Amino acid sequence: MSDYGTVDRLLHHLSLAHPSVGEVAFALDQMFFSADPVEAGHHVYVAGLARAGTTVLMRRIHDSGEFRSLTYADMPFVLAPNLWRSIRQSRSKVVHSGPRAHGDGIIVNSESPESFEEVFWRTFAGASFIAPSHLSPHDPDHDLIDKYRSFVASVLRTGHTSRYLCKNNNNILRLSTIRSAFPNATILIPYRNPIDQASSLLRQHLRFKSLQQADSFTDSYMKWLVHHEFGGDHRAFAVGRESAYATDTLAYWVDQWLAVYGWLQKTAPKDALWVRYESLCEKPQYWDLLAQKLEIQHDNGLTEFNRPPPRKRDHAMDLPDGLLKIAEAQYQDLPHLV
Repeated sequence: MSDYGTVDRLLHHLSLAHPSVGEVAFALDQMFFSADPVEAGHHVYVAGLARAGTTVLMRRIHDSGEFRSLTYADMPFVLAPNLWRSIRQSRSKVVHSGPRAHGDGIIVNSESPESFEEVFWRTFAGASFIAPSHLSPHDPDHDLIDKYRSFVASVLRTGHTSRYLCKNNNNILRLSTIRSAFPNATILIPYRNPIDQASSLLRQHLRFKSLQQADSFTDSYMKWLVHHEFGGDHRAFAVGRESAYATDTLAYWVDQWLAVYGWLQKTAPKDALWVRYESLCEKPQYWDLLAQKLEIQHDNGLTEFNRPPPRKRDHAMDLPDGLLKIAEAQYQDLPHLV
């Protein structure tokens, strides 16, 4: 984000900082490029706690060519995908690739799918679930669900497929809404060994705290996307008791892992598919099975998921007595494909 030029920053501020601008952009897009919303879409939603391979999984599914997903090219006018595409097509198209801000080696360009859908929910219902210190479970009314179906239809109108792919970890707060909006959609809940996932969350938390302190645009950008999962403006998912641990400790992020996945076990739709990251990395047949369930090609020659490095247990020694045992027991208890 620090490499965004002055014009890009101004456009992002114009379109994302003020919900009223997003509402107008959405209304214009619907007026000039209306598309009939369809409830029966065989869409795919990826939603879990961050750092569980959610991005890699979403990109692998997107590479099948059978989905339209929001991409960097849709930014910053996410709510007007047709209008913005018309404007972009009138300009020279230059595709630049580079590493994303997470420092995890994932290379992105303007056509890369990413988690931008939350702009919709913040624009039309932000006050109902975004609090200064946390994000609350979200239960949109029927009118907003209808508007959401129209939004998805407008995104699909810009592609060549009837299937929508969304990776948005904040959707764990409204999975029942997703199921209500699209009864035939497949919901994927990725997860990872709690110590590895918590360690990765802690690293990203410290990394983005530093990035946000050095660049105010990065801080604003994450607020606009409701990306509060880590960093200087971290806001926990309020799905359980408030953690007693400081956010700069591994114990806090293990505690978050326990709260989020424990809550999802109780509240996620019964037909949601739980995807264990280690199995994706270690068992090729695991991806084959998942691809079959998603009704996409699974022998497309794509690079295998990265095998996770051997886990180091020394950093877990700082955990309070019993927390590691509780987390690993819950990890073994979570559902998975095979």
